[in-house]
Amino acid sequence: MSRANIRDVAARAGVAVKTVSRVLNGHPYVSDALREKVQAAMADLDFRPSVAARILSGAKSGQVALIYDNPGPYYMFQIQKGCWEVCHDAGIRLLVQPVDVADPRVGEQVRGLVSETHVDGIILSYPVTDCEPVLRALETMDVPFIRISPGTNQALTSSVFMDDAQAADDMTTYLINAGHRRIGFIKGDAHHMASDDRLFGYRRALDRVGIPFEPQLVVDGEFDFESGVAGARVLLDQPARPTAIFASNDDMAAGVLAVAHDRGINVPGELSVAGFDDTTLARTVWPPLTTIRQPMADLARTATRILIAGGDITHKRVPHELVERASVGPPDKATQRGTPE
Repeated sequence: MSRANIRDVAARAGVAVKTVSRVLNGHPYVSDALREKVQAAMADLDFRPSVAARILSGAKSGQVALIYDNPGPYYMFQIQKGCWEVCHDAGIRLLVQPVDVADPRVGEQVRGLVSETHVDGIILSYPVTDCEPVLRALETMDVPFIRISPGTNQALTSSVFMDDAQAADDMTTYLINAGHRRIGFIKGDAHHMASDDRLFGYRRALDRVGIPFEPQLVVDGEFDFESGVAGARVLLDQPARPTAIFASNDDMAAGVLAVAHDRGINVPGELSVAGFDDTTLARTVWPPLTTIRQPMADLARTATRILIAGGDITHKRVPHELVERASVGPPDKATQRGTPE
């Protein structure tokens, strides 16, 4: 049986959610009769108000805001879903606000959002999580905020994160254990700190087993299908092409698959392909992608719970998972013969 939330209390008492929050906060302008009704409803439901009460303590709006700048629809759907679930259970309204981190006015825009809505807390998803103008603006305002997957100044605020470097290390090691020695890598968007972390993990895995790092096997990407296509063409045009390509997200990995299919390269017979994120796309392309499952909704849920709970600065790592599917196999012997020693 799920635990009662502030909305359940309001419904049982026949009052507004705001009235319940006022009772929880000891607001003086609540009649004794209403207070008794709410307290009776809380007792009937065995309601424990620690989560909702802390954020609503002294609150102006009973709202929190999620601020984002990420073109990936699957990523943002999962982040919004996770935040909304926790807010809904706590009887808190979630506002979702897109921004452009490249806009020189972004800090003032966020300052205006907080001033106009009087939100009780802010959740930042990356790359906003590392946007200096936004961080400076929030630091000057009396509003708590938490960052999802920060790449800089991790000690600045509470945060939740996944170990992107270890996840990329795990995938690269998986490809090495499958027999691959010439592994191409497509980087993510340069504005995302996770892109550097994933490259670091790739290089660390190679170094650990003594495989020399070859700069020509690393190409830039933008976390979209088109850059995956472009990166695959560069890698597969090389005289000694890689036997595996690890793309920093599933959209780019799908682009690699498209190029391989177009050129008649069998996957995974002649080329193994791996992705990152485990989006719906990873399960619908052919062959289905071996990928890293990034717990996006869990990151969002955890961040929202920490924000609501308040208290000291907290840092929480959420575990990832390597998902094996059909896009990775042992390297083709004929292809390996063209690989330099």
